[in-house]
Amino acid sequence: MPSAVTLIRSASLSDVAEYAYAATAPAGARMVHLAGACPLNEDGSTAAVGDYAGQAAKSVENLKTALADAGAALTDVISTRVLVASSRQEDLVTAWQVVRDAFGAHDVPSTLMGVTVLGYYDQLVEIEAVAAVLEEE
Repeated sequence: MPSAVTLIRSASLSDVAEYAYAATAPAGARMVHLAGACPLNEDGSTAAVGDYAGQAAKSVENLKTALADAGAALTDVISTRVLVASSRQEDLVTAWQVVRDAFGAHDVPSTLMGVTVLGYYDQLVEIEAVAAVLEEE
């Protein structure tokens, strides 16, 4: 099924950013708003304690599961916000590279933020996302 998401790149803005600057979905697309994907194992424990890349990977895995349960995939995501519990830019970049690689050519508009703390013990990464899905006729 074709994606409802159209990524928009701006020739007027820097091409250094590793994401599109905007995205649209047509009227009638079903919007899927996801809770922040956390690096939690099925038993509720935090995965990859102390490891920004490992937690980003587990968060992406959990995001994919939530998307699938909603009838969507990474290619249906229209925007993300990646939250990283750190004041060090290197830690943010480590988490971002995992998320960016997971999305591949579908480089959705994204915001990368350093935050002081996240909701679960030992949690370092969380990924918020919105997706748009075309309904089957």
